[in-house]
Amino acid sequence: QVQLVESGGGLAQPGGSLRLSCAASGFTFSRYAMSWARQAPGKGLEWVSAIYSDGSYTYYADSVKGRFTISRDNAKNTVYLQLNSLKPEDTALYYCAKGWRPLEATIRRGQGTQVTVSS
Repeated sequence: QVQLVESGGGLAQPGGSLRLSCAASGFTFSRYAMSWARQAPGKGLEWVSAIYSDGSYTYYADSVKGRFTISRDNAKNTVYLQLNSLKPEDTALYYCAKGWRPLEATIRRGQGTQVTVSS
């Protein structure tokens, strides 16, 4: 079955950087778009970024555009999210999910990785 394991979260200072990784298994990774979503404390899920199966097209929410970069390595079945110029409002549980604009139920299948931005 589909398995997605997120890692790379942690504590960062405002203006700092983190790199999230998501290792995928149980499906043909190279055939699917992949997404990142996040849930901040007390808020709903936000679709943050996505990338086509071949990496040729990407999407970013306005809240992260210019600061986050999504990428993928189909040989390693892994999708990445580089977080730069972090802000306290980026504090959230970050999930990766299979597909372009995935359903909430799909997003919540992973355990997520916590990102906390604080001085």
